[in-house]
Amino acid sequence: MKTPRWFLKHNIISYLLYPLTLFYYIASRIVFKARKKHEYVSRRIVICLGNILSGGVGKTPIVRKIAKYFDAPVVMRGYKQTADTDNIGDEAKMLSADDIQVHVGNRKKNLILLNEQKSNTPIIMDDGFQNSGIKKDISVLVFDESIGFGNGFLLPAGPLREYKSAIRRADAIIVIKRKKIADNFYLPTSMPIFYAKNKEICPYGENTDVIAFAGIGYPEKFFENLPVHLIEKHAYPDHYQYTEKDIKDLIRIADEKNAKLLTTEKDWVRLPEWAQKQIKFSNLDIEIEDNFYDWIKGRINDINYKKS
Repeated sequence: MKTPRWFLKHNIISYLLYPLTLFYYIASRIVFKARKKHEYVSRRIVICLGNILSGGVGKTPIVRKIAKYFDAPVVMRGYKQTADTDNIGDEAKMLSADDIQVHVGNRKKNLILLNEQKSNTPIIMDDGFQNSGIKKDISVLVFDESIGFGNGFLLPAGPLREYKSAIRRADAIIVIKRKKIADNFYLPTSMPIFYAKNKEICPYGENTDVIAFAGIGYPEKFFENLPVHLIEKHAYPDHYQYTEKDIKDLIRIADEKNAKLLTTEKDWVRLPEWAQKQIKFSNLDIEIEDNFYDWIKGRINDINYKKS
C-alpha cells in the first residue's frame, strides 16, 4: 500500500482512526510480553537495527553498510517474497548482491542455525526492535530527520509502531540527515546519537531528461535527491510488484518523451530480467560518522569481556 498522507500530517482521517490506536497498542503489548517469556539468547552478539516507524526511513542501506563493515550475516523476516526476487524479497536480494550472507524467514530459527557455526562475528538483525522473543545485545534505532515521528500517532492513525518512549530501550540512534527537519522531531540527549548522509550514485548526468518511478515508503525522498533533469515521476505503493503492463507503459512514455527511465535499487531487483536490461537504477550509498564504528566496537568488546 502507499504510505497514507495522514502518516506525516494530521488530517480528519488520522483523528477518526485515533481511537483504534488503543486497540493496536494493547494487542502489541500482549504479543510483546508473550514473546518475552520465551526469549532466545544468542551465543553470538546480535546487533538489531530497527525503527519505531512503519517502514520508509531508509534502514536497508545502513544494514548493508554495517554488515559489510563487520563481514556479518544478516537475519531478516523478508518482505514480498516472489519468483522475481528469488523468493527472498527485494531487500534481501539487495543485500545478497553485495555478497552479504542473508538468512530470510523465522529469525529465531536462523539465529539458532548461525549459533551452530564456529564463527564469532556479530549477527545483524534487520528490524525486530519490537520482537521481544530474541535478546538483542545492541539495539540501534534509525530515523530520517525529514520524517521524524511522522504525525506522532500510533498505527493505524500514524506511522508509529510504539510510543516515542520506546526509544529508551535502544542503545543508540542513527539519524539520516536531510535538508529539512520534520516538525517536533526531538531525540533524547541521554544516549549516543550518530548521523549519516545519503548520496545518490546516479548513472545519468544532471542534464539528462529522466522519468523516475519508485515503489518505496516515501518515494518523494528518492525523487527530490536525483541529480538529473526530472521531467516526470511515478509513485507506486511500497514493495509494489510491477506487472508487465506497468513496465511497458513506462518504457512507452519514456520513448515518447525521449527520456531515460530510472528507479531505485530496491525497485530494480523486483523487475523481471528483460526489464532490468532496459532500465537503470540510482544506487543509494550512505556514510555513517566514523565515531559510530568506534562506539559499536567498544560495545562489542565490553560484551565479549563480560561473557568471557
